[in-house]
Amino acid sequence: MNVDLPDWAECLFDESLRYIGLRGGRGSGKSRSIATALVVRGKDKPLRILCGREIQKSIKDSVKRLLDDSIKRCGLEDHYESTDTEIRGKNGTLFIFSGLRSNIDSVKSIEGIDIFWGEESQTFSKLSLETLKPTIRKTGSQLIFSWNPRFADDPIEDLLVINEPPPRSKILLVNHDQNPWFPIELQEEMEADKARNFETYLWIWQGHYSKNSEKRIYKNWRVEKFDTPKDTFFYFGLDFGFSQDPTVLIRCFIEGRKLFIDHEAYEIGCETVDMPYMIMTIEESENWPITGDSSRPETISHLRRNGIPKVRPSIKGPNSVEEGIKFLQGYDIIVHERCVGIIDNLTTYSYKVNPKTDEVTTLIDHKGSDGCDALRYAIELVRRTSKKKKTTIVQANTVSRWS
Repeated sequence: MNVDLPDWAECLFDESLRYIGLRGGRGSGKSRSIATALVVRGKDKPLRILCGREIQKSIKDSVKRLLDDSIKRCGLEDHYESTDTEIRGKNGTLFIFSGLRSNIDSVKSIEGIDIFWGEESQTFSKLSLETLKPTIRKTGSQLIFSWNPRFADDPIEDLLVINEPPPRSKILLVNHDQNPWFPIELQEEMEADKARNFETYLWIWQGHYSKNSEKRIYKNWRVEKFDTPKDTFFYFGLDFGFSQDPTVLIRCFIEGRKLFIDHEAYEIGCETVDMPYMIMTIEESENWPITGDSSRPETISHLRRNGIPKVRPSIKGPNSVEEGIKFLQGYDIIVHERCVGIIDNLTTYSYKVNPKTDEVTTLIDHKGSDGCDALRYAIELVRRTSKKKKTTIVQANTVSRWS
């Protein structure tokens, strides 16, 4: 038997795990590795394995072809018989294939499943996942999910990533650089995407969340490597974190209608006494005005007394968040590739979705908004100055019109 697997695939043979989640970009070898592990495990002892997708109109939409290829690659043709609809082993192992959305009742009635493999799990509905958990209930049974991340609030992300994973879980991020079989053709496609559209590259190849959604608040940004000009006027924004939320400092500058974010400082669990040191990790930040969250006046006072004299509270009022967002949406935002924290925040910062209608609302989901809040504070003075100028112009025009 010829079995060739990457080191990370060891978890696919760990029978003590209840949940195994493999998430990551295209070309990572997730599906091939799972298919290989399953045919090997099915050779070692009789297993009943259900392979499911959210939508499977025919067997051609299933992972059956992947399993057939793995059987040949491992030299197990004598052990398995592959028909049009299923794969059977001489020892009683059985691979079953089913779509979930249109067959949810029949899936619930399947008994004795040892392993469930959910491919393209980013498309799984909450109903499908809630149905699977009690359906795959045999002692020692496992649920294996593989997917390319899409949105942070997809049900599979909520189940295994965003919240605390269930007991006995192993969740891995697996990308192309961990795939020993990554072909040159995909390498060329990946490099082309990286040069042409960095956001697409991050989503398709690096397993980041997609920002191409109606609910995304900021779609007017991109990632580039750039040099910061000398004698640039900087704007700093500071958002204070708590035990689980990061304290974030953003540095940016403006050229016309382009807003460049060139440095950031992120620290989870940053104590107030340590904030001056965190802030000073961005060169000369103590010499520039910094606009911070006004909800923590005692923290601002501490910073002023300890080496950050130009920090000032933000001015909050009715609709100040919405106005700040709208103002930023008017810029072409360019983020330096080293600012990975704000890249992640800009990717996931979104409006809430009505759970009953799936319609995008105007309410903001503030989960993970720390970097975006800091960016809004950074340009507050620019926004208020711009707003004041517009008001003055309107007043002048009104006087001239009626005089």
